[in-house]
Amino acid sequence: MRIDIATLFPEMCDAVLSESILGRAQKKGCFSLTCWNIRDYTLDKHRRVDDVPYGGGRGMVMQADPIYRCYEAICETAGTKPHVIYLSPKGRVFTQQRAVELAVMPHILLLCGHYEGVDQRVLDEIVDEEISAGDYVLTGGELPAMLVVDAVARMLPGVLPEDVCFEEESHFNGLLEYPQYTRPAVWHGREVPPVLLSGHHLHIENWRIAQSLAETQQKRPDLYADYLNKK
Repeated sequence: MRIDIATLFPEMCDAVLSESILGRAQKKGCFSLTCWNIRDYTLDKHRRVDDVPYGGGRGMVMQADPIYRCYEAICETAGTKPHVIYLSPKGRVFTQQRAVELAVMPHILLLCGHYEGVDQRVLDEIVDEEISAGDYVLTGGELPAMLVVDAVARMLPGVLPEDVCFEEESHFNGLLEYPQYTRPAVWHGREVPPVLLSGHHLHIENWRIAQSLAETQQKRPDLYADYLNKK
């Protein structure tokens, strides 16, 4: 899978996504990630990529042309058109299900806005969908872009040791994950549930299913209701 990020702050994305599990996965060739600096594609001698909004108002708006030139360069190097995602608080809230769907795409491009947003014309021209990290506003699209990359890339073959590493986690099957414990068996007077020390795999599996249902019902009744409806 190929992932590209178009941003004003490529170093910010590289610093995070080149570390830990995702960094090792890139070195193994599980996926490729390139961060592109939109400023490299402006014709302005001062490398400006923004201007005042038509109609007045506070702040600056990112111009269409540098973004489009960056997009063209990415398409040229890839040889194909990527699935373009604009990170925006106006987009559909990102979910585990959408991460699963994106993980089977061969090439995605994440466009990070900044300032007061992006000229609508370039969004109309190249963007396939808008995704939001949640119902709140951030200073730029870089953090949501990294969130999407992390959620998508970790499901690619070879990134995690086994598929079960993510298949049993919260949201993958519509439920929240069961509680996890490790050594010591007693900490601050709190004991690990005895069933987890029993070695009886069927009992442990049943306990985990029951705990997952209870966690979802208590913490996310909306997800619990959806789960019951689907069942």
